[in-house]
Amino acid sequence: MGREGVVRVVALSDTHAPRRWRSCPPRVAEHLRGADVILHAGDVCVASVLDELAAYAPVHVVKGNNDGPDVVAPETLELTLDGLRIGMIHDSGPAKGRLDRLRRRFPQADLVVFGHSHIPLDESGGGLRIFNPGSPTDRRRQPHGTLGLLTIHNGVLTGAEIVPVT
Repeated sequence: MGREGVVRVVALSDTHAPRRWRSCPPRVAEHLRGADVILHAGDVCVASVLDELAAYAPVHVVKGNNDGPDVVAPETLELTLDGLRIGMIHDSGPAKGRLDRLRRRFPQADLVVFGHSHIPLDESGGGLRIFNPGSPTDRRRQPHGTLGLLTIHNGVLTGAEIVPVT
């Protein structure tokens, strides 16, 4: 998986189709074209978005609170990409105590990807990195719609970036 021993991951959340995502926005597609893996942290809303994303790269997804019955996904997911242990959940709960709460929920994880708030976040502590890519289509009170770019090399997260796409 990946080129030159590097795995390029695009992290998305809260695409909210079809109200906010009628089809893949061009600025999102630019990043998806280089992806080895796509992580979607829920609120896809309709399964057709997952089919659209899967045309770019394999997709791992968790169920969000707005996902319809056609979105077949677990509430949480644990996976390993190139040796990096990743946990995924849609709603990580309140900001206060989030790192400790996610460490308890995913005790083996190196990284937890989540969504729900539409607020991009990249935070580390206690041997855990937590990452919310924000939303590419529903920025709410944020200045831009965003997605996340993660780079994994030999089991180490060597890059994590929040990228504006609107």
